[in-house]
Amino acid sequence: METPAMPMPKDEREQAILDKLSAIRDQLLLLKRDRTKYIRTQDVIIHYEEVVEQVKELNEIRKGEKVTETRVDRVLESCLQLLSLFFMTIGRTQEAPAAYALTSTIKRLLDHLTEANLYSAKDLNSMAHTLSQLDKVMTAADPSHSPYIIELLANRLELCHRSLDNLKKRLDDLQDPLQSIHEKLISILRSMSLANTKAKFSASEVQRLQTQAKEIDESRVNGNFVGPDGEVLRGSERVSRLVDVCLKWSEIVLERQGVIPEAFKSRYEQLVSIRNELDKLSITQAWSLRETDLYDYQRELDKIDESRVDGNWLDDQGKPAELYVQRTLLYLIRRSYGYIYYLMISSEPVSEALLPIYNQLQTLKRCLIEVKDSGGVSSVRELYPYSMKLNSIDNMRVDGKFMVGGDIPEGQGSVSALLAECYDLTYELKVMAAEMEESEKDGSS
Repeated sequence: METPAMPMPKDEREQAILDKLSAIRDQLLLLKRDRTKYIRTQDVIIHYEEVVEQVKELNEIRKGEKVTETRVDRVLESCLQLLSLFFMTIGRTQEAPAAYALTSTIKRLLDHLTEANLYSAKDLNSMAHTLSQLDKVMTAADPSHSPYIIELLANRLELCHRSLDNLKKRLDDLQDPLQSIHEKLISILRSMSLANTKAKFSASEVQRLQTQAKEIDESRVNGNFVGPDGEVLRGSERVSRLVDVCLKWSEIVLERQGVIPEAFKSRYEQLVSIRNELDKLSITQAWSLRETDLYDYQRELDKIDESRVDGNWLDDQGKPAELYVQRTLLYLIRRSYGYIYYLMISSEPVSEALLPIYNQLQTLKRCLIEVKDSGGVSSVRELYPYSMKLNSIDNMRVDGKFMVGGDIPEGQGSVSALLAECYDLTYELKVMAAEMEESEKDGSS
């Protein structure tokens, strides 16, 4: 895996740590790519403990010294990122190490929102909830985890909270009903950017969105948004600027029709490919995602994002990308980071070894709820297929545990709880069916 250009450590002891961390990272990458078997908890913990040991040594060497980031720090970051995704993969989503990758993604998203200054309350609400959950994970962190890891995560969470608070303050300046208008304009802007990056450009789709922006524009009075009393609403200037941005962007998109200059075409195609792959994963993630796969996407995106100079990309001649190209590429990067965030928070607290059983039970539960909501079944016989499936899953347990190749994977409690829920739903439907049959008998007699 490529490591961005960073100075090599000058201290020989740090060089030795770099060599060990590089070897651990390579082993983690090999483990990540091996699809012939499930990832086992013991394989992950061994590498986690190896990294923690190197961290201890690095802290001892650097104690009391002013630290300049070197390649050691970058390789360590890669190891921690991979281990974090491995913790998700084995179902230990509520443990401190699993939070590392999530804080990286949240920080990246918040930095982009701050840079663009184009976001709504909805964007912030989800991240605020996730950060709150991560705070709880940190508070309940197992003391066996490295104090360095805990301190590092606490600092990263603090940075995310600070950034989130600053973004929230900007929205507080908007007086009702400007918040809803602002949110609508952000939605229009993103929908136009989505239409602009589709394989087949649709002018009618962009024109429809442009019409919505024009309707909002026409609701202004002398260029301002005013309340029922005729007073200019607080935040009117900011929302008015957003209206102008929407209208200008719609004109540019309709003029360019998704055509990217040759100098930036390969980068554009790379980002579209990443966005499309992550979009597919967001639909099929329950069945096809191994969380460690996100590492490669994140690394690609980070590399493209960090190649910007003063916030923009340069062509081969060193000329910055024009506004249309810059906005299009930034939209794709931000959209992709958004998908990664969604996939991470959707990670189930179940090892990938148990996911096939867990997913079957999730599907079964949804079916039983639908049957119940639609009035139940007319006879107990109709529940036989569900009962047979539940029994077949239940019979897979050995001494109450779901075993996979002699191992007891993480997430036993989650799978057992879901199995119990399905049994409860089946029982409720049986009672409903029996009562229905009984009332029909009484009616016929």
